[in-house]
Amino acid sequence: MGNADLRSLASLTEMPFDELAGSVVAVDAHNWLYRYLTTTVKFTRDGAYTTADGREVANLIGVVQGLPKFFEHDITPVFVFDGGVTELKADEVDERREQRERYETELAEARDAGEDAERIATLESRTQRLTDTIHETTRGLLERLDVPIVEAPAEGEAQAAHMARQDQVDYVGSEDYDALLLGAPYTLRQLTSSGGPELMDFAATLDEHDLTWEQLVDVGLLMGTDFNDGIDGVGPKTAVALVRDHGDLWGALDARDAYIEGAELIRELFLHPDVTDEASFDADIDPDMDAARAYVTEEWEVSADEVERGFERIEESLVQTGLGRWS
Repeated sequence: MGNADLRSLASLTEMPFDELAGSVVAVDAHNWLYRYLTTTVKFTRDGAYTTADGREVANLIGVVQGLPKFFEHDITPVFVFDGGVTELKADEVDERREQRERYETELAEARDAGEDAERIATLESRTQRLTDTIHETTRGLLERLDVPIVEAPAEGEAQAAHMARQDQVDYVGSEDYDALLLGAPYTLRQLTSSGGPELMDFAATLDEHDLTWEQLVDVGLLMGTDFNDGIDGVGPKTAVALVRDHGDLWGALDARDAYIEGAELIRELFLHPDVTDEASFDADIDPDMDAARAYVTEEWEVSADEVERGFERIEESLVQTGLGRWS
């Protein structure tokens, strides 16, 4: 998820939806989906998205509720899914799993103690993970809606940033500030929030702090990333000053008599991540709404009441904005 302290360095401006009409956004699928998944679980009764054999597909409600925001503003999303997890990130994955297991223990204790429904719903949302079933059904629904999907060889966010740098898309969609370190030219944040999006500008960030891309990555490593802990006592301002004064990460580390294990490899993961130039997609969408409805409510037994308004909004927005064959 990156280091949120990067926010204090990022060039951020409000971006009216009107200025995004006609654009294509490469969405960090796991980032986007997880936010809608946890929100759905927190505010929806589990019977609405649990199949007869006990499989939970709250993601299907989340996808149907989240997609209209793109279509209503004439934006075509391209969902970029993670491939394999890098070895360096395995520690972070383990840490998140341990945290989720702690929440699962708290959830069981809260249920046994008969705690209030709000507390239980909050803990349920915190224990969510993207299961194989969630991966399968999310792709299945997006395919029926003809929403473009790209499978990244490694990190989805890195692939999305690469696609933006290659002008395949106009923006990256992610809540993660690491999009800056990956060189995403323009990142739209808050696409899962109720208000308008926030634009994170890579070039403006570099200009504002008089840094190169490599130096910005060095600043990130000094502060801490998904792949390494930061240096004690080094926050955003100190990190920028160290890199400016000493030229790069190595000079900064020498000045602090500090060490980051695997620093060169981590640096490469941001500057030269595992991505593909062969990603392709068709931005002209032609959804099969009947098939999408049947997939969600019949095949996966989601309560129709929970998704019908979302499907209606998708249809209405496609007609209104003229996306794909709906023009």
